[in-house]
Amino acid sequence: MILGALFVASVWAGAQNALAGGGSFITLPALILTGMDARAANITSTIALFPAQLITGYTGRASAAGLPQLSFKALFAISLAGGAVGGVILLATPSSFFALLVPWLVLFATGVFAWGSFIGKQPAPNELRLPRWSAAVGQFVIAIYGGYFGGGIGFLMMAALGMAGQGVRNAGATKNILAGVINASAVAIFVFSPDVRWLQVAVTAVGASIGGWGGALALQRVNEKALRLGVVAVGVLLTLGLFLHAP
Repeated sequence: MILGALFVASVWAGAQNALAGGGSFITLPALILTGMDARAANITSTIALFPAQLITGYTGRASAAGLPQLSFKALFAISLAGGAVGGVILLATPSSFFALLVPWLVLFATGVFAWGSFIGKQPAPNELRLPRWSAAVGQFVIAIYGGYFGGGIGFLMMAALGMAGQGVRNAGATKNILAGVINASAVAIFVFSPDVRWLQVAVTAVGASIGGWGGALALQRVNEKALRLGVVAVGVLLTLGLFLHAP
């Protein structure tokens, strides 16, 4: 019964990621409800959603590009290193402390998602170009956050890449690949963790892949604004629930 509910939630999360993003807002509470603590649920969710991220990044690889002041290879290496650092920090974080921290992380991710969806304006190319060192440091910090938690990294990268000089189409494709790279290094570390629940990984991965495929097919027929409002609503409810049940 619980695994069936997890599968349904995972299908929803996969479709949500394909259509608007924010699928981890669905998988995190669903995995917690299967009996995991917040840290184990975050680790398991990262591994389970990784295959769909690879597919997304590979599909749009032709539009990915480096920055005028920083090559794509450099961004790739920075993201790989930052994701690994974030993953190590997460494994070193006591479960009890992470349980206290995760409501604030979800609140931050929800705020970033809402800002990127309804408030923030993507800078035009060359409107504001970050210097080389700022772009590198910014991507490294985002990658650490992504390896540690991950919620909202898409919008953080879209903003950073835009300010560094990329257009919206290139930034979208580039951040999809870099998000996969960030999680690849975290996943390579997480697979050795005893906190991983492999049955839940399998159920979530299959459900998210099915949902992602269906979401991609429905992309042109669904109201994206309504979907983004749904993500923010789920994030707000999840934040409230996590704060109310915080230890």
